[in-house]
Amino acid sequence: MQEHYFELVVKVSSHLPLYSDFLVDTLPIGFEETDDGFVIRSEDELDTIIWGLEQFTEALQKALGQTIELECVQTKQNNSDWVGIYQQSIEPLAIDGFYIHPTWNEPHPDLINIAIDPALAFGTGHHPTTASSLRAIGRYVKAGDTLIDVGCGSGILGIGAMKLGAQVDACDTDIISVNNSIENAQLNELEFSKIWEGSCSLSESTYNIVVANIVADVLTFIAKDLKKALKEDGILILSGILDKYENKVLAFYKDCDIVERIAQDEWVTLVLKRK
Repeated sequence: MQEHYFELVVKVSSHLPLYSDFLVDTLPIGFEETDDGFVIRSEDELDTIIWGLEQFTEALQKALGQTIELECVQTKQNNSDWVGIYQQSIEPLAIDGFYIHPTWNEPHPDLINIAIDPALAFGTGHHPTTASSLRAIGRYVKAGDTLIDVGCGSGILGIGAMKLGAQVDACDTDIISVNNSIENAQLNELEFSKIWEGSCSLSESTYNIVVANIVADVLTFIAKDLKKALKEDGILILSGILDKYENKVLAFYKDCDIVERIAQDEWVTLVLKRK
């Protein structure tokens, strides 16, 4: 263990969920969420992350036409057990019938347990898009179903479906996410039927359930691929959609009916079925 580590305290004036998504896509390590920002700890200096946050803020301000205040303070700390300190900040979370907990917490005796190690994973269920996607999976996935998780991230959605008895494939364009999904499945003594780096267009199968928790623009780009992967009477679960972009996404799924709309904060998850 090195003698020192670097701690970056980030504060933002608004749009915390968008910054969280940016860090999830950018950081190869976990981070701690606070009421007004984030705490990132690493044995390497975090200057590149500061630069990335500044660039992201500038782009976001232009896109939204709003002023966003960003404050980044990096300090060098004595290397006590900061991983342990970070672990203590992660609380287990109940989402309908699921119980998402770090590996160092006891499983719930009455709920479907999903063990996720935040020191290794990108997603722990705390983000509204992940939570609402899990709710949809809990309501629509049945034992024996086939499912593909497109943009699998930490693998939490596919793991939830496997816990319900589904046969699950998964893919992500980021190999780090693919590896994290495999590791988290192993933590739960589960295994994806197939998992690969790349898009869902590489699959030759069709599925009862297609899940994509990504971002609105990507959901429009890959609409044809997602629908092609869906069985005729299958269910499509789309998440990662800011409510102001909901109609933009639905314009690419006009051949589908809305079965359910799950909203949390400013985020929307859509459950669709072909007309």
